[in-house]
Amino acid sequence: MKKIRFLIVSAALIAFCSPQLLRAQTATAPDEKQGAQQRKRTGIFTLYALDPLARTLCFNDGKEGRMIANNQWGNRCSDLTYSLAGSGVLVAGVEINRVAAIVDLGNANDLRERYGFEDAENGGVGFASLRLEGDKITVLLEDNSTPVWQPLKEGPQLFSDVKASANAPIKLGHIYLVRIVDTKDKRFQQIAKLMVIAYRPNEAVTLRWELLN
Repeated sequence: MKKIRFLIVSAALIAFCSPQLLRAQTATAPDEKQGAQQRKRTGIFTLYALDPLARTLCFNDGKEGRMIANNQWGNRCSDLTYSLAGSGVLVAGVEINRVAAIVDLGNANDLRERYGFEDAENGGVGFASLRLEGDKITVLLEDNSTPVWQPLKEGPQLFSDVKASANAPIKLGHIYLVRIVDTKDKRFQQIAKLMVIAYRPNEAVTLRWELLN
C-alpha cells in the first residue's frame, strides 16, 4: 500500500514539475535566431551635418554609421555621408577599400516625363518601381494587371562610374541611385535608391531609402 501511495505521489510530482522544467529550459536556452536578425531594407533617416554620429547612414540596419565607445568615437558602418562641401552633398564609398557611384535621377515629375508611365504630380510611382533585374536597373513602363518594366537609361552609370568618395549635390525631392562595391571583396555590393524628402541646408537632410539587392 505504501509503495502504491509512493508511486501515485511520484507521478503527481512528475506531472506537476515537467511543465515547470520545460519552461525553465526554454527560458534559459539561447535563442539561435537572435544573432541572425533580419537585415533592414528600407526606412527613413535624417543625416545631421554637425552630428559626428548621425552624419552617416549604415544601409545594413538603417542607423547612424558612427559610434562612441570608451569615450572615443569611431566608424561602425558608414555607407552614406552628408557633407557640407559645396552647397551640401551626399557621399558614398568613404570606407577603406570601398568605391561607389551616385546617380541623380531628378524628381518624381522628371522621372515620369522621361519614362512615360502614369503618375500623379510629385507621385511615388517612379521611386517605388525602380528595381534591380540581374545587372541592370529598371523602371515602370505600364502599370496594367501585369506591370511592364523598361531599362533605366541612367542605370549603366552605376556599374561604370565607380570611385572613392563619389558624391552628388543634395536637391529637395530628387531621387538617387547609389552603388557601393569593395575592391578587396568582389562578392560585396550594395545598391540603394534614395529620395530627399526634407532638406535644411547646412543642417540636416532626411531620406527615404531602400535597398535593391
